Amino acid sequence: MTFAALTRGLIVIALGALLSSCQTTVSGPVAGFSAAPNPSVLLSSGDVVRFSFIGSPELNGAQKIRADGRLNLPLIGEVQAAGKTVTALQADLSARYKSQLQTTEVLVTLDKSEAQVIVSGAVAKPQRLAFERPTTVLQAIMEAGGANAFGNLRNVRLIRTSNGQQRARTLDVNAAMMGISPPFYVRDGDIIYIPQSIF
Repeated sequence: MTFAALTRGLIVIALGALLSSCQTTVSGPVAGFSAAPNPSVLLSSGDVVRFSFIGSPELNGAQKIRADGRLNLPLIGEVQAAGKTVTALQADLSARYKSQLQTTEVLVTLDKSEAQVIVSGAVAKPQRLAFERPTTVLQAIMEAGGANAFGNLRNVRLIRTSNGQQRARTLDVNAAMMGISPPFYVRDGDIIYIPQSIF
């Protein structure tokens, strides 16, 4: 191993130790926030969901979840879809169709899932971006050109609207870059704000 390679290795180790000692992340679950990707990703407005009825193929089809988070399905009418996982929606539909169909097995699949996210603050190209989910906060920031020379990735603000309430959380994206903390996944409508460093 060359001296330069050894020096680089020592610098990476030292940076990792420094970041882990300075890390300030929120521990435990926070209301309205989930770091999880698929398959536990929650459905949201704009997602296109496909339905396959095992015993009644004439009911098969696909629908986009409306802005109010609902779908209008044959025989049973309005169903809340946003905020549920695909598995939870599938179980809900099977139960609702129990009195309507002989074979109530319904296969639900996610046809298209897009998250529109605003990335602003101290980034190279502040903008609104659209992603096929799942996408991490770090990936969204990189798509906006990354933090500029003044960007502070240790205190990134994620602003999310959930159940009509706006909530904010501080994320240490530096720690995610180093592999110290797990990646955090965006949802449709998220605002990611990168503050400027004080120094």
